[in-house]
Amino acid sequence: MKQSTYEKERLFFSPYAQKSFESKGREREETPCSLRTEFQRDRDRIIYSKAFMRLKNKTQVFFSPDGDHYITRLTHTLDVCQIARSIARCLSLNEDLTEAIALGHDLGHTPCGHIGERVLDRLSPYGFRHNEQSLRVVDVLEKDCKGLNLTHEVRDGIVNHTSSGKAETLEGVCVSLADRIAYINHDIADAVRAGIIRTEDLPKEDIEILGRDTSGRINTAITDIFSYSNGENFVKMSERVQKASDHLRKFMFQEVYAKANEQIQQSAERMLSEMFEFFRKNKDKLPEQYKGLLERYPIEVVVCDYISSMTDRYAIAVFEKLFVPRNFALGEINF
Repeated sequence: MKQSTYEKERLFFSPYAQKSFESKGREREETPCSLRTEFQRDRDRIIYSKAFMRLKNKTQVFFSPDGDHYITRLTHTLDVCQIARSIARCLSLNEDLTEAIALGHDLGHTPCGHIGERVLDRLSPYGFRHNEQSLRVVDVLEKDCKGLNLTHEVRDGIVNHTSSGKAETLEGVCVSLADRIAYINHDIADAVRAGIIRTEDLPKEDIEILGRDTSGRINTAITDIFSYSNGENFVKMSERVQKASDHLRKFMFQEVYAKANEQIQQSAERMLSEMFEFFRKNKDKLPEQYKGLLERYPIEVVVCDYISSMTDRYAIAVFEKLFVPRNFALGEINF
């Protein structure tokens, strides 16, 4: 079966695609699977990781929302995966590699969305970036601190999925573009649902180019990338669509992300800052898994590992356990 996959890649992939049989491999050698390519194995390892399971309870924009239809890190990840695979498919690139990168790209995100990332970056002398933490999750933290031992290409795509990164493979670029396409469009839907903006508030000149609804805008982006990049050794939007996308993204940062962050900024910063200082000064209170890391890494790095692994609800529960006085039954209180 695997040899059949290799043959299909030779026959049908773009000359610029990353072939599975040409992977640079893993840091630690392993016995190959008789059925799956190495990129398919990576995808499976990520799906069954604990960090991936926790994404369903991590904030995308709105902190621990009560509604059932707000985007979480998990639904965002699935959005990115779908869009990235669509781009890879139409350009005859490696969908398995694209999918593995997409599924792993946000594993290192903190609770409280990007506020959490900024807080840990400010508190840790070593800094904190969610893309770098995602790589640390798959390299170090998963499988009881043994790591997932993923292929070079998947690891590269994960750490370079942000706009400042430059992935080595076109499949990694597909994920980077899909990430921006996904979060802008589903965040618009969340912002409208939350009453922060109305659909008619969106910049009209950008909407005329990109589309009036989520489906239309995503279709425009994918179609434009195909038309501009097909047969080329790059994956890009045309200048017209890229300019409109950048302008819409700027609008979202000014009108949505800033306002959404205002609602939880102070409480989230206090919660995460207090927990960071507590565990930095009381390393014996860390879970056993993280105590073991102290032999190899500074305390601040390990505290970031622990806090960034938390879901929104778990972070609140830990904070309450550490800092909120427990209730006593009325019968035990003396007046």
